[in-house]
Amino acid sequence: MPVKGRALQRSRERVVVERDGVRSKGQQDETRDPRAVLALLWGEQEQPTRGPKPKLTPRRIAAAAAELADREGLDAVSMSKVAGGFGVSAMALYRYVPGKTELVELMVEEVMGEGPEMPDGADGGWRAAVCAWTRQCADVYAAHPWLLTATALRRRALGPRQLRWLDAALAALEPTGLDGAQRHRVFLLLIGLVRNVAQQQADHEEEQSAEWDRLAAGLLARHAERFPALTKAIADGAFQPDGIDPLEFGLERILDGVEAVISGRE
Repeated sequence: MPVKGRALQRSRERVVVERDGVRSKGQQDETRDPRAVLALLWGEQEQPTRGPKPKLTPRRIAAAAAELADREGLDAVSMSKVAGGFGVSAMALYRYVPGKTELVELMVEEVMGEGPEMPDGADGGWRAAVCAWTRQCADVYAAHPWLLTATALRRRALGPRQLRWLDAALAALEPTGLDGAQRHRVFLLLIGLVRNVAQQQADHEEEQSAEWDRLAAGLLARHAERFPALTKAIADGAFQPDGIDPLEFGLERILDGVEAVISGRE
């Protein structure tokens, strides 16, 4: 059996039983084989040469799981629930996807689409291109709030769609003259901004926020002398709605910083 086939088979064997998308302690203790995940993401897993034609594909399963997460959240996604949508048992899905961990990786790849639509380089220059990239990335996170959890900042397997986003960001920054390491640092600032704004949106609940604001105002009124800078900022309207888009504000500040770096090198 080829290496990729053995890797996928070992991963399947580790996930013989899964209840509501949670592996047993023994299964959790085993190290996931990254080769199996990469084979799935890149469509390089070994295809069966015998037997009936597969009724499902990893991509179809991932798309169904992503739709479920959009409706009910990532915690609602389990192998059994996704399988139910296809009218099959959870065990039937293991022919295509080893378990929920790998399924989530496929879900992320699925919702990233074919990558951002970038403007012509001559239309607004690098700054316009970076703005277009950032706004489209933010749109993806807004459409799929579970991405925040699924793409927690850790070393992950990346599929071709995710790499296309990274490639587009680095390409947009090439005209700046920054070297590769600097362009990558700017990319990290941009994706950090997108995630920060997405987290703010996910955490915001109008009624609850209003109640917390009311309670906090009362506390600060009683203890204003202990927090003079905060009290002054509040009096100056620091926390009042100002109609400024936090994504646009942060994006402009990051790009101003890039402009400063470019000017400092000239």
